Amino acid sequence: MATLISKLINFIFLTSGRHNIDESHGIGHSMNVLHYAHRIYASELPKFPELKKEERAIYISALIHDMCDKKYMKEEEGIQEIENFLCDKITQEEVETTKTIISTMSYSKVKNFGYPRMEDPTKQLAYHIVREADLLTAYDFDRSIIYHMNRSNSDLNKAYENAIGVFNERILRHEEDGLLITDFSKNEAAQLKIKALDRIQTWKVILKNRSL
Repeated sequence: MATLISKLINFIFLTSGRHNIDESHGIGHSMNVLHYAHRIYASELPKFPELKKEERAIYISALIHDMCDKKYMKEEEGIQEIENFLCDKITQEEVETTKTIISTMSYSKVKNFGYPRMEDPTKQLAYHIVREADLLTAYDFDRSIIYHMNRSNSDLNKAYENAIGVFNERILRHEEDGLLITDFSKNEAAQLKIKALDRIQTWKVILKNRSL
């Protein structure tokens, strides 16, 4: 019998194919967010043992958070597809927690509307764990290039310039903008920022190579 995580992975494959979700937001990205969510969760659990009850919602949200992304589909329809998929696999409370997390965690929604206010502080922490896991994957500069090439059919140089703009306006400002709350994410982001800047510089050298 397939495990829940196997069913979730299959759901991501099917949904990505149906909605033309490209590599920048597909299965590889979902797995990276899952791994970061696991590490943040593990770092917070000793301090907040009650977080254990939100473990499944955290892992599920991390995996499927982009399966309702408005860049690829109507968000409401995506959330409904997710609810239909989850309704016989987890509790209704977990379904509602997952829906709240994935429908309010995007960078644009946080900047425009702030964080959702959850009555349960444990659920609030679960939300931040998934949200921060997604933010940490944003430091992957190559992923940003891939996204811009897929969305605008631009050449590599144009995609590089677009990615630079996103990094300068958003990603390199995460901590400055107060978007990182947990100690793990703050420490990890500092290291990822160094790697991202190095990657950006390497791309700059490669793209100036006249033999290419």
